[in-house]
Amino acid sequence: MTTLKIHNIETAPEGSKALLEKSQNAYGMIPGLHGVLAGAPGILEAYQKLHELFVNSSFNEEELTVVWQTINVEHACHYCVPAHTGIAKMMKVDDSITEALRNETPLENPKLEALRTMTLTIVRNRGNVTEEDLKAFYNAGYEERQVLEIILGLSQKTISNYVNHIANTPLDAGSKKFAWSKEKVVS
Repeated sequence: MTTLKIHNIETAPEGSKALLEKSQNAYGMIPGLHGVLAGAPGILEAYQKLHELFVNSSFNEEELTVVWQTINVEHACHYCVPAHTGIAKMMKVDDSITEALRNETPLENPKLEALRTMTLTIVRNRGNVTEEDLKAFYNAGYEERQVLEIILGLSQKTISNYVNHIANTPLDAGSKKFAWSKEKVVS
């Protein structure tokens, strides 16, 4: 049962209508998360803008997936993990990467594993990282820019993960086959 209203273009506040139309045009439907965010036009606009900025960061599709899913899994987001599983498939990210992220197991690619580790460190320590953490990240081939871009991705995911927890947003039809919960993770 949802605890926050899921809006459509007709029921949304005036300031959200054009933003929902943008979602409809981009995805061919209005994702449930966007319908919930529409209850406050500013948060929907912020989410859409953060998404656009993060997608256009220096990260490639695999790296975007690593940052998004690492955060989604750490935050135990029942909605975003399945949604980003589908997104990763659309971006043609190798299923082994997605499965490792969903199951919280190390990634085979050392550079991607360094990205996963740094993302987890930032999330778990609320941005308090050590010089050693940074050095390991830089030694893997990343730079200061990517540290900042992880925080950009985290900003987007904090909005969606927290809203989905409060709203208990139901999965969209296309995500149901990728359903996930923290309890199902293999240790």
